[in-house]
Amino acid sequence: MHNPSVPETLEGWSVLHLMYRVRWDRLRGRTPADLERMAGEAVQAFVAPDAGPTAVVQVLGHKADLMVVGFRRSFDDLARAQLALSRSELHDSLEATSSYVSVVELGMYEMTAKVHEQLSAQFKPGSEEFERAFDAEMESQRQRVMNRLFLDVPKGRYVCFYPMNKRRGEAVNWYSESVGRRASMMREHGMIGRHYAGKVTQIISGSIGYDDWEWGVDLFADDPLVFKKLIYEMRFDEASAKFAEFGPFYTGLQFTPDSLGAYLNGRAPSAAQM
Repeated sequence: MHNPSVPETLEGWSVLHLMYRVRWDRLRGRTPADLERMAGEAVQAFVAPDAGPTAVVQVLGHKADLMVVGFRRSFDDLARAQLALSRSELHDSLEATSSYVSVVELGMYEMTAKVHEQLSAQFKPGSEEFERAFDAEMESQRQRVMNRLFLDVPKGRYVCFYPMNKRRGEAVNWYSESVGRRASMMREHGMIGRHYAGKVTQIISGSIGYDDWEWGVDLFADDPLVFKKLIYEMRFDEASAKFAEFGPFYTGLQFTPDSLGAYLNGRAPSAAQM
């Protein structure tokens, strides 16, 4: 039964973030041709455009050297890609530092309430007729936003990924707020994001039941200062100021997978290679 106080979600790509530290000591002595070959094998193992897009990021700081983000149709496809990469020769020189499992998600706060209200005027809530009509409307909404659920990897040069929660403390608990209050706060939150349209592309993925946090956020932009300004401004809205908890941030430079060999040979891929 659909609960009007629980906003519906629409799901798209299954997503796997893999963060690695490169064991450069294990690669010393390898010829440039060897490194190109190893990179090509790893890319062929994980990058499968026909199965879904892949992003490769050079991470700044100590948390990782590389972040590989795979978008696939299912967890089975992610499992095959992860296994293939794990069996590549390059993987012997990669040390996993973190990972994240999620599914691209669009929250339907206002639409959920609207559909409940409309269908309640026609059918008894909870009846088979109501449930069928509700499911049909959600599928209609899903078809309408398929390009947002199964989008290509944005071409932004700079990438920022972080996981986050909504607080569930004794005094402040997001999930105990009424659906109307939550919808209002999310509307305010979304309005801030709209001010940055064209400057940053955001991919929200849900991870409740999949990983240690509730959502993952990927930001792509051509200017890294946009990340700082956007996230700073959002800290002042109520949804973030009172209810948001943030995990570790991973920030870096995106490059095309076929530039991995250049990276292993010590040439940081340029923006022109995006």
